[in-house]
Amino acid sequence: MSLRWVMLGMPNTGKSTLFNRLSGSKSRVGNWPGLTIDIHTARILVGGHMVHLADLPGIHDLNGHSEDERIVCSHLNQEGVEGILFVTNATQLARQLPLVHQVQSLGIPMALVINMMDEATKLGVTVDATALSQRMGIPLVPISARLNQGLPALDQVLRDLADHPTPPPSPQWSAHALMASCVQQPALLSAPWTQAVDRILLHRVLGLPIFFVLLLLMFQLVFSIGKPIQDGLALLSQDIRQLALEPGLAVLGGPSWISGLLLDGVFNGLATVASFVPLIVLFFMAMGLVEDMGYLSRAAFLMDASMARLGLDGRSFVMMIMGMGCNVPALMGTRIIRSPRQRMLTMLIIPFSLCSARLQVFAFFIAALFSASTGPLVLLGLYALSFLTAFVVALLMSKDRKSAEPFILEMPPYRLPSLAHIWQRGWNELSHFLRRATRFILLGVILVWFLTHYPFDVQPGSALTWGAQLGDWLKPVMQPIGIDPQLTIALLFGFVAKEVVLGSLAVVMGLEGQALTDAIATHLAPTQAIAFMIFTLIYTPCVSTLATLKAESKSTRLVVQSVALGLGLAWVTTWLFYQTSLIFVS
Repeated sequence: MSLRWVMLGMPNTGKSTLFNRLSGSKSRVGNWPGLTIDIHTARILVGGHMVHLADLPGIHDLNGHSEDERIVCSHLNQEGVEGILFVTNATQLARQLPLVHQVQSLGIPMALVINMMDEATKLGVTVDATALSQRMGIPLVPISARLNQGLPALDQVLRDLADHPTPPPSPQWSAHALMASCVQQPALLSAPWTQAVDRILLHRVLGLPIFFVLLLLMFQLVFSIGKPIQDGLALLSQDIRQLALEPGLAVLGGPSWISGLLLDGVFNGLATVASFVPLIVLFFMAMGLVEDMGYLSRAAFLMDASMARLGLDGRSFVMMIMGMGCNVPALMGTRIIRSPRQRMLTMLIIPFSLCSARLQVFAFFIAALFSASTGPLVLLGLYALSFLTAFVVALLMSKDRKSAEPFILEMPPYRLPSLAHIWQRGWNELSHFLRRATRFILLGVILVWFLTHYPFDVQPGSALTWGAQLGDWLKPVMQPIGIDPQLTIALLFGFVAKEVVLGSLAVVMGLEGQALTDAIATHLAPTQAIAFMIFTLIYTPCVSTLATLKAESKSTRLVVQSVALGLGLAWVTTWLFYQTSLIFVS
């Protein structure tokens, strides 16, 4: 029978990093608070005991009323917890010890971890761990999970906790007394260079322009490195088809429709999507770099005043940033928002975040039609439109323009980025893509191939196929916004998953790799490509996002509202852009 332990602490204490060290899992970590939204669990061996360890969301108070605080309290009270691994930040002990006091009062066997000792040492903070443990009456170990320091000592503490799960004494100490007797720290805890950098990056006027300039530089770097790799993969896929797959299928024989399905359907679709994976991995490695450095929390702080005018706060902006990876965990992350009205409104605007699936589509069109110097500007414009659309929706849907709930954001210190974490971020996105490729993308390209080839007695891709007829039926709606029937079919399957859009396009046109890129460059004008990207950015969320929206909101009305708003705003915005561009082009 396994022991049931939980890992508990405030946000930004490095819980997820330590959880990954102990369990070997790959929970997302980053240098900003609130990343642990769902409960991650793992089975770990501690001495001779099997331990079921749950990483609970970071909280500030056991008596709070937010969704994450209710989840933690429910877990502690109802799940039969037999041990607590409480993680603190060594640089913020004065603020975190009151929560330790609350948890110790529960009488559950526990051990205290003082994490981030490497940062504490740099800031001149010293902790007398032995005296602190004696005064509190609980086992304690200082570590740095990020640098893998102190983990052997922690292992021994965990073995003792598993072998002798003794309830802690009722706390008779105060945080103030402990800090005075066991912790030495300078009068100003922040390093001088941190304050100097913040005076620039958090400037009331220059802060936001600097943020968007840094984003542009990041996009420029990603395209400069990723484009040659993407081109190489596209050429490689062509060689694989011409030198291996086509001759191999010819030798095997069989019906021509099977070869067509495998080559023009499955291979073309998956190869086209896969060729843009390097750009996506590089993008999220760059985002991981920005997160590790502690800059995204500052971006949320900069946006708080603007969000407040929309009836929201910086938490909503944090969730929008998380939505740039995937809308699904960002929707789940809204549990940290206490106000039901703010949470519903935030869930409504998150699907407008430019997620990684949309990024694949944009990377393809930008690489096909725009130069290496112009492409990053186009991508930055799409990100700006993503935020702008979300703000407009919030402005339209918010009945109360004032946010009554105070926004408290724990500003993390600047840190040197961890190469392991940066690589893990890129690998996680690649793993996410591969999982979806085995489900949505493969199914999507097969369905598109069927639509563009059925009935089988007509010319594939001709006007007599079901796909062409469907595209023609929607032509009166899509033609005014510059989207032709072939692109329309790809958009229809993008409702299942945005990753399917590229694969569908490859199947519809019967091309892949560089041949598809060249055909798109010939087939579309830049204004049409931008119109297509605008519509892809704003129109209906994918099925997974809508399912999560329904589960989190418990509101069918909100789901319908999300789809209707997305489709309506997508058509109107794209129409305005495309019709205006025709005036200037002509």
